[in-house]
Amino acid sequence: MISTQHLPLPNTLPRAMDCPTKEEFSEEQAECQDESNCPDYSSAIAESHSESPRILKILQKWVPTVSPYFDKEHYCYADSQITIQESIDHFGAIVWPGALALSQYLESNQQELNLKDKKVLEIGAGTGLVSIVASILGAYVTATDLPEVLENLQMNISRNTKHMNIHQPEVRKLVWGEDLNEDFPKSTHHYDFILASDVVYHHTCLDPLLTTLAYLCQPGTVLLWANKFRFSTDFEFLKKLGNILLVTLLAEFPESNIKLFKVTVKEN
Repeated sequence: MISTQHLPLPNTLPRAMDCPTKEEFSEEQAECQDESNCPDYSSAIAESHSESPRILKILQKWVPTVSPYFDKEHYCYADSQITIQESIDHFGAIVWPGALALSQYLESNQQELNLKDKKVLEIGAGTGLVSIVASILGAYVTATDLPEVLENLQMNISRNTKHMNIHQPEVRKLVWGEDLNEDFPKSTHHYDFILASDVVYHHTCLDPLLTTLAYLCQPGTVLLWANKFRFSTDFEFLKKLGNILLVTLLAEFPESNIKLFKVTVKEN
């Protein structure tokens, strides 16, 4: 989910699945709605020796509400109804399309991914939807975000998991690029999966995010990153990520302009 990193909030924020219109972008920002105008990122993607990337569509997993107020959204993943409290206070307190794509992928590929009893860390967890889904699927989850997002994140996770017979998720602060060695020492914090959705967009914290991902991805760790590609800087970030880690395109959601990647440490 998009983690707010000092972004000014617009007067009106989109509901889940709403996308900004082209007119809301500057000409430079809007150009990447057509990938032919975007930087070439193919060199950043590792060749897959198995299947081609899956072409998917985001399924309707949410229940539309009749209330006109920006309040709660209801979803159904892994045979569970999930209620998410949203907020207009932060970008990170909204369910964004990448979170829906990643939640759907986790649910649909349980045999392939097998999260049961795995250690999972979500960065930029936002409303907590992806962390909740991973918990329901059996993982030991640590959901992280900025301090100002944690109260709503904790409320959503507690509401949806406290009465379930699952590993109860942990909620922690993680500011990209800061205090990583102190807060998440590698000797005691090795994760099987890192989850990230819509963490890359038009903000100024892409370098700290890159540093964080490189730090957290240890041998044996799989990063699953789903992102709606909006700006040329998104593709530039992807290229930088491919320079330091092994990036494989797992799936695409063309109607939503979302790509889902598997990222691992490069073998020497």
